Amino acid sequence: MRVWGIIKKNNKTIADTVKEFDFDGISTVGQWQSVIDAVCKELDLSHPVVLEKHLREIVGFSRTTFRASDFIESVDFDKLEIELFADKDRKR
Repeated sequence: MRVWGIIKKNNKTIADTVKEFDFDGISTVGQWQSVIDAVCKELDLSHPVVLEKHLREIVGFSRTTFRASDFIESVDFDKLEIELFADKDRKR
């Protein structure tokens, strides 16, 4: 599974990263934490506050958005978007 992290400000992408993980989808809180940690580390961000809403969105839609207000430290962007992509070469 690949994860795309996108930082946006004024509806423009200012930074992004793609990370690869060995699991097929988010099914545990531990997997979700490792995804967020890896994306935030790559983008040099603090870890956002993860709400139940974020977990429901990632499980249901394979994407979620963290607003600037979801970060304890002040940030200089409007939102962090996280999207999950299943590997095409894996058979289901």
